[in-house]
Amino acid sequence: MSLVAAAVYLAIFSSAILGVYLQRRQERAALADRGRPPAQFAATITAEDHCRAADYTAARMRLSVAETLLDATLAIAWLALLLGPLHGLLAQVFAPGLSLSVAVVVAVAVVDHLLRLPFSLAETFGLEARFGFNRSTPAMFLLDEAKGAALWLLFFVPLLYGLFFAARFSPDYWWIAGFVVSVALLLAMTVIYPSFIAPIFNKFAPLEDEALQARMEQLLSRCGFESGGLFVMDASTRSTHGNAYFSGFGKAKRIVFFDTLLRKHTGDEILAILAHELGHYKFGHVRQRVLQASAILFLGFAALHLAFTRGLAGAFGLPNDPGVILVIALTAAAPIVHLLSPLTNFLSRRAEFEADGFARSIYGKEPMVSALTKLSRDNLSTLTPDRLYALFYYSHPPAPIRIAALEEAGHV
Repeated sequence: MSLVAAAVYLAIFSSAILGVYLQRRQERAALADRGRPPAQFAATITAEDHCRAADYTAARMRLSVAETLLDATLAIAWLALLLGPLHGLLAQVFAPGLSLSVAVVVAVAVVDHLLRLPFSLAETFGLEARFGFNRSTPAMFLLDEAKGAALWLLFFVPLLYGLFFAARFSPDYWWIAGFVVSVALLLAMTVIYPSFIAPIFNKFAPLEDEALQARMEQLLSRCGFESGGLFVMDASTRSTHGNAYFSGFGKAKRIVFFDTLLRKHTGDEILAILAHELGHYKFGHVRQRVLQASAILFLGFAALHLAFTRGLAGAFGLPNDPGVILVIALTAAAPIVHLLSPLTNFLSRRAEFEADGFARSIYGKEPMVSALTKLSRDNLSTLTPDRLYALFYYSHPPAPIRIAALEEAGHV
């Protein structure tokens, strides 16, 4: 076994062990004070709600442990046992060239997805249904799967052909072109996704509450935010979880509220949530995320170029096919991304604190504190997360920390 292969196997194994350790810590932290909400929530969160949140978190962690172990097993199995025979099998159907390389990547993606499908079913119709969140039906689930598969094939198969053609046509510089095209697609998707892809899965309708819409438009005008519209998404057809977001650039920006969120929150709370989203716009967080993603893409394409030119497949005793190399590189990248997640999450959490501060400057602390409390209660978010787990897996600060920051700033 080569040193490169040994290092990759060790990284996959270590990442899985770390993931299981963190998930177990989160489970224990959630259950430690199961019957007693933290003092700051004693007046707003009942003991029953706190118990349900602890049980929900623990159940999610147990499912995550199983999924983490499956992911690691699959990763090692592909590299050590399955990828070579799969390439040989497909080579009997496709002549050496672009189509064979694309077929390898597509086949691995399809098999991976099918093997992980039981976890999606268990989450949707087991875990989420058990705790009263799921509203999806088996027919709706299968239709979403079919739509997602069709979109994946429509978008990514042409991109794979383009990638492998560029690598063959210009071995030294293809990765720079690939990086530029990827960033262009990243920017385009901020407009394409909300306008064309999201409506394939959900219905979006204008906000019907005229009084609330008038208050929202006044807030948008006050913040200098030009919007392509205020929309309500029928999230309740699949889940009772609530959320809100805005996306896009320029006049294509749109603000979307889950219908589940609008039903459970007061007008002041909804406006505070909107002000939080506008805070992301005001502080340029969308731009920052695009730049961060672009930097990661640049490093990723540079590493992929090295993998293509240094014979990465040979280190695993596998055929030197671009499709095989891409699968190896993506598999090896997963534990690296896992280990770097504290850094990316730190940047994301800092942005959330800034957005919270902007909402507080507009409406004061009370509406935002109330909104965060309700979101935590209604989504069964644990109020006692493990700090180390949160460091790796929370892109948003835990609600108790966000609320404490709002309260503290409110006294300054």
